Amino acid sequence: MKVVLFCGGYGMRMRDGASDTPKPMVTVGPRPLLWHVMRYYAHYGHTDFVLCLGYGGHHIKQFFLDYQESASNDFVLHNGQIEMLRSDIADWRITFVDTGQDSPIGERLRRVREYVAGEEMFLANYADVLTDAPIDAMIAQFAATPDAVGQLLAVPPQAAFHVVEVGEDRRVEAITALKDLRLQENGGYLVLRQEVFDYLPENGDLVADACAVLAKEGRLGAYPYQGFWQPADTVKERVALEAMYQAGRTPWMPWRDGSHPEVPVAAPGPTAG
Repeated sequence: MKVVLFCGGYGMRMRDGASDTPKPMVTVGPRPLLWHVMRYYAHYGHTDFVLCLGYGGHHIKQFFLDYQESASNDFVLHNGQIEMLRSDIADWRITFVDTGQDSPIGERLRRVREYVAGEEMFLANYADVLTDAPIDAMIAQFAATPDAVGQLLAVPPQAAFHVVEVGEDRRVEAITALKDLRLQENGGYLVLRQEVFDYLPENGDLVADACAVLAKEGRLGAYPYQGFWQPADTVKERVALEAMYQAGRTPWMPWRDGSHPEVPVAAPGPTAG
């Protein structure tokens, strides 16, 4: 199943004012967020990617053109030559598409329509959120609801704010942590059918325009999930992910437990790192 990744955002809340690196290229460990998301999908067998490029797209292209296998794979160094023991992207197919510098998400999806043509269902993601949600179970649920056009991962709000209920006399009647309310937010992991393109207006947004209409029509599903889900919208959130990585607590990396081993190199031999 093809995976469409929206990776052209500015990431203003993470910018240092000097770098033009797009948010999905901010690193966790030795690899960018985009790689972690792609590696997650590959773990479940989805290795055909369509990257919707925009701001800083040249950084993403260059990362894969100059991909360094040795940064995340075991290897042998002998007589100055590197022999890779396994590969993590050898079986990936990546289509790079410039979808505009300032295009909203819906327009980016419209511009890659031809690259998912023929796919009964396809996956989509914002490329900057990590999770350990079982994508195979999410797909199975969507497949079992043929009248639905889309389905999204629904997660509890992550903000630490408290909601204040104020009475008519302007006295506080209750204080509730946002995370304790019966609210869920869009987790950024979506499964879509071709009909979604009929709901996308030119220069429109995927969620605010298309998904909002689908929800009113009862044709948008949700996969509620209470497990690990972590955005990287702010420096604080990225630092938290980095701390988890350095501590070896990486629930978003299921391939590390050995249940789905890395792809062996077909013919081990000297390679350029």
